[in-house]
Amino acid sequence: MVGRRPLGREFGWLWAAYAVSAYGSGLGFGAFPLIAVVVLHAGPAEVSALSAVGPAMGVLIAVPLAPWVEFRRKRPVMIAMDLTRFAVMATIPVAYAFGWLGFVQLLVVSAVVAAAKIAFNAAAGACLKGLVRPDDLLVANARLESTNWSSIAVGPPLGGAAIGLFGPVTTVVADALSYLFSALGITAMRGREEAPRTTGKGSARAGALFDGWRHIMGHPGLRALYLNNMLVAGLIMATEPLLAVLLLRQLGFPPWQYGLAFAAPCLGGLIGSRLARRVVARYGRHAVFRTVGTLRAIWLVGLAFVRPGVVGLVTVIAVELAIIINMSLYTPVLATYRLEHTPKHLLARTLSAWSIGQQAAIAVLTALGGLLADATGPRTALTVAGLLILATPLLLPRHDHVATEPEPVGSPS
Repeated sequence: MVGRRPLGREFGWLWAAYAVSAYGSGLGFGAFPLIAVVVLHAGPAEVSALSAVGPAMGVLIAVPLAPWVEFRRKRPVMIAMDLTRFAVMATIPVAYAFGWLGFVQLLVVSAVVAAAKIAFNAAAGACLKGLVRPDDLLVANARLESTNWSSIAVGPPLGGAAIGLFGPVTTVVADALSYLFSALGITAMRGREEAPRTTGKGSARAGALFDGWRHIMGHPGLRALYLNNMLVAGLIMATEPLLAVLLLRQLGFPPWQYGLAFAAPCLGGLIGSRLARRVVARYGRHAVFRTVGTLRAIWLVGLAFVRPGVVGLVTVIAVELAIIINMSLYTPVLATYRLEHTPKHLLARTLSAWSIGQQAAIAVLTALGGLLADATGPRTALTVAGLLILATPLLLPRHDHVATEPEPVGSPS
């Protein structure tokens, strides 16, 4: 069984560090928009800018960070990114206490945290490949995926209660401390980490910034999965603000029902992630990509048919549950495939390129969805997103590709 397969002490520390920061982020979910509205009395335009511009700025910062991460030991990079996030997040409660908190500060912190997250995840993926046996990569990724969804299910409701009891920056403090504890967990990993082997030229040449994208676009399987994932993630995330307006403003759902509609389906992430290894063993990885990758896309249009009352709440939960079960089964298989098909010296740049592309797609499609909703209404925009995502399975790879370690672009020689 997935839950009983031993992966070693070093992975245990990595998993613990990931869990602490994931639950901290779950508690702090939505904290910045809430602070902007409650403390700074920001309007809709400012809140939208905070949700889109901050992460977009983070993506731009992350681009030159990718080679820096690639050519350094990964654990010190992960610790540095955790400490960076702790430091910038801690400025918010301090500024709030002294009455100095401003909108620009929230924007800057949002950008730095987004960039540090991309760099941390790139380093963590490269570290993971060196920690566990190739046959155990899927098990390890499934455990991380399970932790991610459980933190989303539990964190926001607890965070909302904490804010109600202790004030608007409470969850920011918890989120900041989670990065500090994550850094301590990574420090506890005592195994020796080899320095990346380079000739000194790889990190200096201008093309090193784009080697991750060259590798992805030059590999037929990765290219298809990358383009598919950008559109699927972008269209699904673009529906969140649209659904918030539809449920809270137009259909009159109380806030606790709105929170329940998003938190309860996240428990489906525990189901899908635990099934991943068994489904791959029985049907094969390519079948997961084609079948489960298609199943991720067919449910979204159901959100356009939400109605008031209990029936509407059940509809949202059912649609979100179906999407999340399939996503949580698909994602660890995708993450494992990506690690298997990327050589060691390109891992950080490839993972960074993947995250940057996904975040950029989310920002662009969310903005377009908002514009369409302003012109036509949120239900129409949800319908358009649901219909567009039905075409994304056409981008999934048509053939399986055997994992190899080719001599790719940017190889040190």
